[in-house]
Amino acid sequence: MIEVQPNPEQRRAFAAHAVLQKPKWRTVSPTSFAVPADLFTALPEELLIGAVVDGHRYVSPDEDAALGNQPFARLLDCGKCYEEVGGEVHPHPECPLGTTAGLELVGVATEAGFREAVPGEPVPEVPAEAYDADSVPLTAADTSEAAPSGAPEGVFPCGSCDRDFTTERGRDTHERMKHPEA
Repeated sequence: MIEVQPNPEQRRAFAAHAVLQKPKWRTVSPTSFAVPADLFTALPEELLIGAVVDGHRYVSPDEDAALGNQPFARLLDCGKCYEEVGGEVHPHPECPLGTTAGLELVGVATEAGFREAVPGEPVPEVPAEAYDADSVPLTAADTSEAAPSGAPEGVFPCGSCDRDFTTERGRDTHERMKHPEA
């Protein structure tokens, strides 16, 4: 259902149209109607002008054209490509504007800058100019309490018995259930 709140001047005309439908359209508030989605496209244009449809003001195609808005996909100056979502893209292989020959990548990684990642090797420092002026550096995490002394990493022993757990949460649950006195 699509909620339509007609313009106050059009409310009576909209209501008259709504009760003529089979089945009748229902009201969802004193000023709004629930219009079936499949019947919304057949609604007369003059009833929708000035209306609020699903929380957004309805803009008729005539009003949109009067404001000078371009249609969604217009042919660009190259004559081969179309505009997509407000930005020009030139995907056609014969487009003279879409060629990237002779262009330099600015702010993008180049082949010379790629390195092979080595496990265990620290990540290289990021240059200071990559950060905004108001950025705040993060502090290093304290890893001193990661595992109890003498226990291998990823093993969490119970303090009251000789059982080991793979997660800290599992160990804590065990201690609450089996050793409530501790």
